[in-house]
Amino acid sequence: MSRDARFDDGAEAPLSLRAESAADLGVLAALVQDAVLPVTEIRYEPKARRLSMLLNRFRWEDKAAAEAEGRPYERVQALLVLSDVIQVASQGFDRKDPDLVLSLLDIGFEPEAEGAGRVVITLAGDGAIAAGVECLSVDLRDVTRPYRAVSGQAPTHPE
Repeated sequence: MSRDARFDDGAEAPLSLRAESAADLGVLAALVQDAVLPVTEIRYEPKARRLSMLLNRFRWEDKAAAEAEGRPYERVQALLVLSDVIQVASQGFDRKDPDLVLSLLDIGFEPEAEGAGRVVITLAGDGAIAAGVECLSVDLRDVTRPYRAVSGQAPTHPE
């Protein structure tokens, strides 16, 4: 009998992490690499100074266990939220195309004076989103139970 994957299966809890340094952000970047999201799931709220994205992230932290147990790879919906955002710019994709699905490759931080800087989200196909921030504060929180990766495959990158 087949059933959906659950956090209970691995005695795990949903991820809830915050990055406040470039090193912290490296951890989040590894966890969201190869996440996919429709362009319609990106929200910039200037008054709240927040940029948020609803991602379908590959569960890299579960890959080895899935392989060892012979079970399917998993994805989970997660919120990626940047706080203290003062401006947002994008390039390389059409923000008005409601059918466009983006693939996240990396997240980096370009520091400036007094803790401010730019968070750069690199997308597949030469796309990018840059958010000017007063300080680095990025949250990643899983918001659904894991589900089987539709492709059945782990993402790969040609070397």
